[in-house]
Amino acid sequence: MNKNSIRNQMKETLAHLAKPIYEDYSYKIASRLAEQAEWQQAKIVGITISKFPEVDTYQIIRRAWELGKKVAVPKCIPKEKKLVFRELTEFCQLESVFYGLFEPIPEITEEIAANQIDLLIVPGLAYTKEGYRLGFGGGYYDRFLGNFPGHTLSLAFNEQVVQHFPVEKHDIPVSKLITPTEIIEIRCSEHFK
Repeated sequence: MNKNSIRNQMKETLAHLAKPIYEDYSYKIASRLAEQAEWQQAKIVGITISKFPEVDTYQIIRRAWELGKKVAVPKCIPKEKKLVFRELTEFCQLESVFYGLFEPIPEITEEIAANQIDLLIVPGLAYTKEGYRLGFGGGYYDRFLGNFPGHTLSLAFNEQVVQHFPVEKHDIPVSKLITPTEIIEIRCSEHFK
């Protein structure tokens, strides 16, 4: 099965998650994340603003603020196909850009360099137990991860963990995958610090 077929199939599967189940799973994932050493030790956390049916990150961002952590959210630079992270201190610093995604407003947020981010929570549509992720097709995170020195992990519903999909040379696995029912530690790559 090719990547686009898996993307479409996963979008279809996730679209059928009932709201109470979505909320329950998201809460369990956020609770598991809070128990991780990478989260507890991180002073600056890089995280996307979720869009249903992705795992809800709003509650995770609120928890980070409550704990005194800095939150860095990505801004896409489409011409260069790259991500720039900016500090978010309140949700009203977001604007809706393309595809209905929320990104930080550059004029009222400060840029945070990649090497300052302690923990990067990497989004995706599907994951393997080896830590490889299938993104939304833009390649933004693949480019960013190539030079990212910090810890990486992803949050996923059980339905998003699949046996296999085609992995390419530029694909970089995350070091941990958190689902509502398990924490999958990945230790098999030279990319990990």
